[in-house]
Amino acid sequence: MDEQKALRKAPFHYCPGCGHTLTHKLIAQIVDELDIREIVVGIAPVGCAVIAYKYWNFDVTESAHGRGLAVATGIKRTHPENIVFTYQGDGDLASIGMAETIHAANRGEKLTTIFINNAVYGMTGGQMAPTTIEGQITTTTPFGRREDLGEGFPLKVCELLKSLEGVYSLVRVSIHNSSAIKEAKEAIRQAFLNQIEGRGFSLVEVISPCPTAWHLTPKEAYDWIEEKMLTIFPLGKVK
Repeated sequence: MDEQKALRKAPFHYCPGCGHTLTHKLIAQIVDELDIREIVVGIAPVGCAVIAYKYWNFDVTESAHGRGLAVATGIKRTHPENIVFTYQGDGDLASIGMAETIHAANRGEKLTTIFINNAVYGMTGGQMAPTTIEGQITTTTPFGRREDLGEGFPLKVCELLKSLEGVYSLVRVSIHNSSAIKEAKEAIRQAFLNQIEGRGFSLVEVISPCPTAWHLTPKEAYDWIEEKMLTIFPLGKVK
């Protein structure tokens, strides 16, 4: 395709192998292909993608940690002609922002959410996240996440939101290989189309690698997704 208008010519600050780079590019491609660059508004998270506005060449604003969907709701309700999406990590969306997530979804806000699940707090040092899988070693679970130590189980966001009547679409995808990337792009595209068509809340969960916090090479991180994460977070349409 022609040179992307929705992606700036700027070097990414992300670690080698980080999934944010690819997901940023997919979103920019979709914005261009749907010709919505002049009306789209992104909400950047607090986390590794906090400066996503440096890379996307369209309107992007910031929110306090976890409040992305509250900010998005305000923008969409005051400017219903805009296509508004949040881009959030597991700590932002599923920990401090869980209340905002559940209530925006339950209200059926006509929004699109791209949820990056890398099973760890990447920016702040690799601590256990809501989505950290059982047995996974992090800086706060040095013996692996263990239910018997009171550390609980990985939170499955799509399954949690499935029962809410305001939710229109929930899809879990991954970017660990080329065929998965194609499916991820189609799911994200459809989530934007749902909003364009005036449908309710849509969320795409992207299983994404964090080689630095996982202490793996990029290749090992992508293999770990397939071998470990996808057994806990199966891909496909949840609703």
